[in-house]
Amino acid sequence: MNNFDVVIGLEIHAELNTKTKLFCGCANDYTAEPNTNCCPVCLGDEDAAQQLNRAAIEKSILAGLSAGCTIGEVNIWDRKHYDYADMPKGYQISQLTNPICLGGEIKLKSGKTIRLERIHLEEDTAKLYHNQARGISMIDFNRIGVPLIETVTKPDISNSAEAVEFLEALRERFIFSGAADCKMEQGGLRCDVNLSLRVKRSNPKDPAAPLGVRTEIKNLNSFKSVARAIEYEAKRQAEVLDSGGKINCETRKWDDAKGKTIKMRDKDEHNDYGAFPDPRIPKLIVTGKDVEQIKLQMPILAHQLREKFITEYALPEYDANILTRTRELAFYFIDCVKLLNKPKAISNWIMTDLLARSETITISAKHLTEIIKLVEEKTITKLVGLQLLDSVIASGSEAIPPIERAKELGLLATIKDDQILAILTQLKKDNPKVAEDYLSRPDRVKPFIIGQVMKQTRGQAKSDIVEKLIAKMF
Repeated sequence: MNNFDVVIGLEIHAELNTKTKLFCGCANDYTAEPNTNCCPVCLGDEDAAQQLNRAAIEKSILAGLSAGCTIGEVNIWDRKHYDYADMPKGYQISQLTNPICLGGEIKLKSGKTIRLERIHLEEDTAKLYHNQARGISMIDFNRIGVPLIETVTKPDISNSAEAVEFLEALRERFIFSGAADCKMEQGGLRCDVNLSLRVKRSNPKDPAAPLGVRTEIKNLNSFKSVARAIEYEAKRQAEVLDSGGKINCETRKWDDAKGKTIKMRDKDEHNDYGAFPDPRIPKLIVTGKDVEQIKLQMPILAHQLREKFITEYALPEYDANILTRTRELAFYFIDCVKLLNKPKAISNWIMTDLLARSETITISAKHLTEIIKLVEEKTITKLVGLQLLDSVIASGSEAIPPIERAKELGLLATIKDDQILAILTQLKKDNPKVAEDYLSRPDRVKPFIIGQVMKQTRGQAKSDIVEKLIAKMF
């Protein structure tokens, strides 16, 4: 590997989250029973009337704008011919010559820029299910005709880490723009990797060597698989070249169980799909006014929210990254801050306590901030606050305010000083070694003593009072 530079380009397929398909009114529903959401248009009846999904156009433009693309004014629909079972009409409607989005770029954390060549809109294919044991294949046509955007990068990626970082950033933009859900486990985001090696320059000032012969790794459906496939394929090609062999231009698949790429078929560097403009679908004109109107629909994106959380709310970068994992979580945090201006406290509760209980939000921003406020104002202890949080979540009801629920559960009971002193007196009597150790190592022993008091008072003793009484007693 030391003799070569790795050159990678990606092709990323993302299904748009429209309600219906690209050219018909069938539902775009991944969860439907097989072959229940298809019609003559889906199955290629040339006499069936097609209708272009306006929402798919708008979401494609939103996706492109989120990645810094220029929107193409003239969009021509092409028939991309190939004979395969997942497209029964024998061709796929795509945009080979005039894509809806051109250019664009995404900057990595290192400062390196990955350029986009294009994003084009096309219809998805049917889904094949292969049963090796029975020797049969089954087809679900529900997915055929679902609007799909394909993002093609320039060959700017140099390793698996850059590839994954780029994919995470692109996926994040598509999700936050509202264009796609990108659920990889459902096939909502798939990736093809084009990889080649070229001889490394001995002097950075020398011109780069020509690109090597590339292979294409198809249909990777997880970031982990993308990384592993890149690392394996780069090593495989280097070993072939080092031994005097040559790389064949071919399509390969990733076998996750074996941890290797496997040849599927030879690949022509210039695929000839016999493509020509679709005679039934008129060209689409997108004006500057159209783009400006769609820009108004663009929500704030994840990287913009992170900057906002760091600069306006003074959160650490770590917190900002966690809180922007999903749109729902980010805006839940914002809703909480609107109700209680304590961003860091809210962040801590969400990251440490709320997400530890469930990946989904199971309590309203109003009730969470009321609990946090009770703790911050020392009306209840943090331990009692967590008990209250569990109670509110378990109830599944927003009808009772947290303060009222705390009263019902007896969580607001006041622990008097003499009760704490009695506990400390007994603790000192039963554990003379603790009292002795406290004199020499108070910082190490104090947490144990406080813990014992909290245990016996069900967390209702206030820690600042307990600390004062410890100092007095010990």
